[in-house]
Amino acid sequence: MTTVRVNASDAVSVQTAALIVGVHTTPDGLQAAPGAEGLDQALGGRLAETLGAVGFTGKAGELTKIPTFGALPAPVLVAVGLGDRPEGDYDLETLRRAAGVAARSLAGTADAAIALPAATAEQVEAIALGGLLGAYDFSKYRTNGDRKPPVGELVILSGSSEADEAVRRAVTVAESVNLVRDLVNTPPSDLWPARFAEIAQEKGEAAGLSVEVLDEVALKEGGYGGIIGVGQGSANPPRLVRLAYHHPDAARTIAFVGKGITFDSGGLSLKPTSSMNWMKSDMGGAGAVLGAMIAISRLRLPINAIGYLCLAENMPSGTAQRPSDILRTYSGKTVEVVDTDAEGRLVLVDGIARAAEDGPDLIVDVATLTGAQIVALGWRTAGVMANDDALRDEVVEVAARQGEAAWGMPLPEELRKGLDSPVADIANLQPERWGSMLAAGIFLREFVPEGVRWAHVDMAGPAFNKGEPYGYTPKGGTGAITRTLIGLAERYAGNGASAGAV
Repeated sequence: MTTVRVNASDAVSVQTAALIVGVHTTPDGLQAAPGAEGLDQALGGRLAETLGAVGFTGKAGELTKIPTFGALPAPVLVAVGLGDRPEGDYDLETLRRAAGVAARSLAGTADAAIALPAATAEQVEAIALGGLLGAYDFSKYRTNGDRKPPVGELVILSGSSEADEAVRRAVTVAESVNLVRDLVNTPPSDLWPARFAEIAQEKGEAAGLSVEVLDEVALKEGGYGGIIGVGQGSANPPRLVRLAYHHPDAARTIAFVGKGITFDSGGLSLKPTSSMNWMKSDMGGAGAVLGAMIAISRLRLPINAIGYLCLAENMPSGTAQRPSDILRTYSGKTVEVVDTDAEGRLVLVDGIARAAEDGPDLIVDVATLTGAQIVALGWRTAGVMANDDALRDEVVEVAARQGEAAWGMPLPEELRKGLDSPVADIANLQPERWGSMLAAGIFLREFVPEGVRWAHVDMAGPAFNKGEPYGYTPKGGTGAITRTLIGLAERYAGNGASAGAV
């Protein structure tokens, strides 16, 4: 487990196993970024020459290591590219990613000092968060001994008077994001709905949340037909978890609803193998809600927050729902199941309708909902839809500030007709592929009561990195959108924020 602390020492005197510094490209060549003053002189004026000799260019995210040969107390210098030096403030995401890629490169190292630009609390927080996220390692199931543990300690060199508090907040957020990553990476054999609910109860109560769990009997009695319908084909019955946080000074209430399909086979509308082999990640939305709720409570934000985890396993069996079945959802509306692989929206509508009963100022649902999101926006950018354009733009803006890529998408009214059903209030899938991400958002909107502000985040791609690690993002579970939800809670808790303000 990597720890973080702050030290006011300078880069050329700090005692550490490795020294991380930022390097800029300039018209005059490579130069050390603020935080590493005196480094070039300590190296005999050969910093740029040495880095250039190993092909280092200084572009953002680039990394190289060089020995210091006793010129510094640190035996290894880790240079991270920051690109061109900004004229104004440093981009916080650039600092997060620089710290992340450096921390990831130092697996097996006892400690490292970070001499990146850290003059403000915001910069310290960004560096600490990036470092902790970059040092993440999921090795629970590995038995071979050749895997190096993550770097033991990161020491941020800063003289900011608010640095310690900034680190505390970064640790809280990083722990929540890394919890979500752990859940996404856990095999479905060890994370079925009831087990997920147990973890949510244990972690939630430890963080000061009140937790209520509805089992399959309570769900059936309560009329949660969407969750029951999806979960009835599995030997592992579904659950609905309600997490609540209340602050005595809160003026607003925000509700989050997360899709928690612990494994998605597609049900009787079976997925092809290539689409199924990473469906352990289909609970990433519920994971993000759990992680965000824990962080909100630990940060003691002056807001009321409620989270719903809609948990089910979508499996084919003799008891599974069939295409053409009709479900009566919690809202009372009926849904014709055209395709059992369009199951996430079925559990979400029960959660959305239940969340509306809490009278929130805002509902945000988060889901790995459609493959169409990946087709439209790629693996790293989430799609955001809403019944209010200002709210949609607000979610996108908050995501950007947190370093999470998101893009606002429309809900075209002409797509609603494709969801018409001859036998029920609505069908769960339109017959055409085109605009499938948007049609899924339109389906969800049908279950949002009049007057309730609602946003939908489709993060099918961003929740799971099938490629190589980059920046502070590991291979596998990413913890995507957890920080966006925390950021939304902070915005709505702020004294100067008004509901709906951008």
